[in-house]
Amino acid sequence: MPVRALRLGVNIDHVATLRNARGGLHPDPLRAAHLAIEGGADGITAHLREDRRHISDTDITRLKNELTRPLNLEMAATEEMQRIALRHVPNACCLVPERREERTTEGGLDVRGAAETLKPYVAKLRDAGIRVSLFIEPDLKTIEAAAAVGADIVELHTGRYCNLALEHDVAGVAREIERHRMAASAAASAGLEVHAGHGLTYNTVKPIAALPEIVELNIGHFLIGEAIFGGLSMAVRRMRVLMDEARESVTAAASRAQ
Repeated sequence: MPVRALRLGVNIDHVATLRNARGGLHPDPLRAAHLAIEGGADGITAHLREDRRHISDTDITRLKNELTRPLNLEMAATEEMQRIALRHVPNACCLVPERREERTTEGGLDVRGAAETLKPYVAKLRDAGIRVSLFIEPDLKTIEAAAAVGADIVELHTGRYCNLALEHDVAGVAREIERHRMAASAAASAGLEVHAGHGLTYNTVKPIAALPEIVELNIGHFLIGEAIFGGLSMAVRRMRVLMDEARESVTAAASRAQ
């Protein structure tokens, strides 16, 4: 199969986290979005949580009105969030599990258990022209369920892989990469666009970026952290280079195999 280009979505949630720690308007998530685009981001991701702990409703309005790249709105599958999405009509909505006590999104959406609720929910968003993504574990049964409820996209949760890499668990990393390989292949075969993200860093991005079915990575916390030391545009630019190197190696391998 032809190797598709790999996009980078930059999540700006934690620029808002820093702003909210003190109140006021600085640092501005919209300014961060523009800097990320300057560094090579293809799109911007923002998670409007029910508790509004970082991104605010005003942020979403400004991002939708002023961005020069697609906006991916992460959100829980609630009636309130659906109303907000239908009002703003972002390029895409990524439905994620959400618990008030968690520090960040933990694990993938239970698509199989919530299929009856998700199917009409997804349909309403799609009818409005919004592409719908489901944030899931790299699990084959969950991928089948995602296709059945009408999603356009699945975003594979890379958190376990990244945690095992931090622990230098070579065997565990190899198992997780194989899980992601199989999941990406199955999702693409089911007609789903395949994205991935959560916890990716300069050191862990290449094995995921090398999976040819994956067409977009969404990365946030690490890039915002790196921005403290060298600026956001530079951090995004370096991640972009690593992603492109990984994808070029896949393209070269595919050409040799022909």
